[in-house]
Amino acid sequence: MEPRVTLEELREVFLSAEESQAARFVAIAVSLALAGVILWLVRRRALREEYTPIWLAVAAGLLAVSLRFDWLKALTRAIGAWTPSSTLFFLGEVFLVAICLNFAVRLSRASVQLKNLGQEVAILNARIDALTAADAPPGEQRSS
Repeated sequence: MEPRVTLEELREVFLSAEESQAARFVAIAVSLALAGVILWLVRRRALREEYTPIWLAVAAGLLAVSLRFDWLKALTRAIGAWTPSSTLFFLGEVFLVAICLNFAVRLSRASVQLKNLGQEVAILNARIDALTAADAPPGEQRSS
């Protein structure tokens, strides 16, 4: 009978595979390009300064993983994933969920502010109408 490979042995085969130098260079280039694009967007005022640290941290994290692939492998082993790419996808999904939650909170806050502003404008218009009606001679109405 031929020997069978266990799942743990198969997982170790995936984790012990050598990384491609070409992929490493591409990852480093993409990380540096992302940092450059972030700074360019901030300079053009297309990206607000409050988001800059978050996106620069993402670029720095990608650069760190590109330079030290063993850190990614250690994290992959720690979370029990099979391949480093699945760990990166998982971390990307966690980041996207955090960004979506952040924007949902901001949208909720903005909608409450918009509702309050609309109510204040309606109250002010009613006061203006009341004052105009009180100042107008009898029988004359304010044209809107």
